[in-house]
Amino acid sequence: MRLYRPIITLPFLLALALAAGCSQEDDQQATGPRPVRSMTVKAERLSGVSFAGVVQARVETDLAFRTLGRVILRKAEVGDLVHKGDVVAEIDPLALQFAVNSAEADLRNAQAAYENAQITEKRRRTLATINAGSVADFEVAEQGLKSAQASLDQANAKLDKAREQLGYARLQAEFDGVVTSVSVEVGQTVTAGQTVMKVARLDQRDVIVDVPEGRIGALKEGTKFSVALQLDPTKQAIGTLREIGPEADAETRTHRLKIAINDAPEVFRLGAVVTATASRDEEDGVILLPLTAILRKDGATGVWVIDRANATVTLRKVVLDDATTDGARVKVLSGLKEGEQVAVAGANQLAEGQKIKTDEEPRP
Repeated sequence: MRLYRPIITLPFLLALALAAGCSQEDDQQATGPRPVRSMTVKAERLSGVSFAGVVQARVETDLAFRTLGRVILRKAEVGDLVHKGDVVAEIDPLALQFAVNSAEADLRNAQAAYENAQITEKRRRTLATINAGSVADFEVAEQGLKSAQASLDQANAKLDKAREQLGYARLQAEFDGVVTSVSVEVGQTVTAGQTVMKVARLDQRDVIVDVPEGRIGALKEGTKFSVALQLDPTKQAIGTLREIGPEADAETRTHRLKIAINDAPEVFRLGAVVTATASRDEEDGVILLPLTAILRKDGATGVWVIDRANATVTLRKVVLDDATTDGARVKVLSGLKEGEQVAVAGANQLAEGQKIKTDEEPRP
């Protein structure tokens, strides 16, 4: 029997040698200093946080006809100012007017029938009183009068309804405002409740701002904001935070804020892009650290302070003001001083006394 010996080629031997060399280098790197990103602590001035937003109407309503009809007049366009009671559109009133005419004719007939029933009831009552007529005839006349009264009441109600429907042929503004959109054209047939146009109030405006979750802690209802037009920052107004969205958007993880600017100048038109800055006293000597530098464990917070002389790290407890954050950094109340160097990334990967190699990160 012939035995087959494995053939080991030169390329295979080279591959083994390279793999062994790489393994040795990896082992050396694993036991060497750990590279970390770091920054030097520096005190700075803390001022209000700014957000971009858009001016919107707090109240915007849909105007719609209450009855079916064909539009014969539309008197308002997008951007037009309207006043309460202004007629902004009309539908063809012909069919509605016919209904009113018919109801008026029915009312006249019912009125005549009621008057005849009154005369009959009165005559039968008199005859029954002097025993010149039967009680049964009187009772029939009395019942006829009641029936005529009911028919008269029904005719009156029908006429009131027809006149009310005729009034619906004219669409009126419910308050002073501006037309923000138009949905129908003249000649179009609309159904009851179909939106014809939208009107927004101008005396109640909000700035709508979407704020990251990390920045919500420092805000509360009633917080004052300085609001400036982005196209002309010299145009400013004072706003008040009136609503904080309770839930974050599922995709953006932001909360919606509504800042009231009811007394803002007219230049703060609907749709204007603005910058809203939370009003607060400026504070000097504030230390802000990236959130990535903070190690949180068992209810305590700390940072890795770098010993430059020995190139090692030491975990130090710090006290934070979690309510003061710009979404990326947090205010340090105590535990650090200016000039110290801290690790700003990979806090969960370090160990006490571990050798490190710093690569200082530029300050934000």
